[in-house]
Amino acid sequence: MTAPSSTAAAIPERSRGLIAALTVFAAMACIVLLVWMLGNTRQDPYTKATLALEGSEQHGGQMFRINCAGCHGIAAQGLVGPSLKGVSDRRKDMQIIHQVVSGETPPMPRFEIEPQNMADLLAYLKTLS
Repeated sequence: MTAPSSTAAAIPERSRGLIAALTVFAAMACIVLLVWMLGNTRQDPYTKATLALEGSEQHGGQMFRINCAGCHGIAAQGLVGPSLKGVSDRRKDMQIIHQVVSGETPPMPRFEIEPQNMADLLAYLKTLS
């Protein structure tokens, strides 16, 4: 029997390295895909519809004064509810939408609001500093 040549022994070694690299690449691709899918599935249809719309600051301001100023103050300075000045810097739009429509943090009531009206309210809240 002859001894295996160094070239023959190196090929399986290179193949193992290539297989390991491809496995790592596939695992990373799966993780990226999973994170992307989770990010997209977390948005419910209402939130997606709202975020797809362009809001009117003027109409949002009217809605704020009618529905929100009683607790958050006419200038959003906070009364019963917290100050909303700079809220769009502290919270993502999805979080603000959830807060408004969920009613999960009493005494904040749950609001049923059309996506366009919610987009308008978001546009107004972004003007508060």
